[in-house]
Amino acid sequence: MKLLLILSTSILLLSGCQLTRVEGTIDDVEVKATTNGDDGHNGKFCPPGQAKKGNC
Repeated sequence: MKLLLILSTSILLLSGCQLTRVEGTIDDVEVKATTNGDDGHNGKFCPPGQAKKGNC
């Protein structure tokens, strides 16, 4: 019973965790990933198809 209680409490506490940033090097390739919407363009990025249509 204790094991079930500990397991369910752990799952409940860890379910709110979110990975927001990963940085590192894999096989000499620099890797940067984020989930916070920061794409490094400061809001000025326009996809090529939209730029051609004049929507940006």
